[in-house]
Amino acid sequence: MGSLAAVFFDMDGLLVDTEPIWTIAEHEAAARLGGEFTPAMKRAMIGHGIDTAVPLMVSMLGRPASDVAPTAEFLLRRSAELFREPGAIVPQPGAVELLVALRAAGVPTALVSSSFRDLMEPVLHVIGDEFFAVTVAGDEVTRRKPDPEPYLTAARVLGVDPVRCVVLEDSPSGARAGVAAGCATIMIPSMPDLLDLAASGASGASGASGASGASGALEALEASGVAARGEPVPAGLAALLASLHDVTPDLMESLTTPRLSPPLRPSRPGCEVGGVRHGFGGEDRA
Repeated sequence: MGSLAAVFFDMDGLLVDTEPIWTIAEHEAAARLGGEFTPAMKRAMIGHGIDTAVPLMVSMLGRPASDVAPTAEFLLRRSAELFREPGAIVPQPGAVELLVALRAAGVPTALVSSSFRDLMEPVLHVIGDEFFAVTVAGDEVTRRKPDPEPYLTAARVLGVDPVRCVVLEDSPSGARAGVAAGCATIMIPSMPDLLDLAASGASGASGASGASGASGALEALEASGVAARGEPVPAGLAALLASLHDVTPDLMESLTTPRLSPPLRPSRPGCEVGGVRHGFGGEDRA
C-alpha cells in the first residue's frame, strides 16, 4: 500500500480475548492476600504491564509493598498455566480476518504486548506466528505501556517511521502508548464499560489527524446504556471503533495519509473515518 508502513496489534483484549483468563488469576491472587478482587481493581489494572498492575492491586488491597514481588510471580505462573489450557485462547471477532487482509495487501504487522514472552507464545501458536514480522513482549523492553517504547521498538526493528504506522489497542493505557509513539492509534475497547465517557480526552480524539467523530462514537456508547466510569479515553486517538470488523487496510491507509484540511465532524452518533461511519449501536457480529 502507499502511506501505511505497518500495523501494530496489541495482544490481550485486542487480538485475543484473554481478559477473562487474567481475571481468574487476579481473583486468585487477591484471595491469596486475604482480599477480594473488585471491578475497581480491574479498571485500574487493565492495559498495564505486570510491573505496574500488581503494585496497584497490592495497594488497593491495603497490603504492604513486600507483597508485590510474590504476587507478580504468582500471577505470571498462574496465567501461563491458564493460557495453555485447551481452548483458553480465543481470537477476538475479526482479528484473523484482518490479519489475512493485511497479509494480502502486503502490509507487515507486529504483535506488541505488555505480557511476557511466556504468555505470548501460546497466543502465537493459536493465531499463527506467520502473520507477524515482529513480536515484542513485555519482558523484552525496558519500559512497558503506557510508555511508547514497545511500539517504537517494533517500528525500529521493522525499519519504518512510526508516523506511517497504525496501532490497534483495546485499553486507554495501551492507546496512550500508541499515541505517544506517534502512530495513528485506533482504540477498539474490549471492555467499554471501563471507560470514562465524559472525560476531556474524548474531545481530543475527535480532532485527531485522519479521523473524526470519536466523541460521536462515545455518544452512541452512552446511548446503548453502558455506564460511564473508569479511565478517560486518551486524547489524540485517530479513531474509536466498536469492532475489529470495522478496521480495514483502506481505512488504516487513510489514517496515515497526510490531509490538507481537517475532516468533518459527523452529524449523528458514530465514528466516521474515510467516509465510512462506525458506531457502537450497529449489528452484532459473531
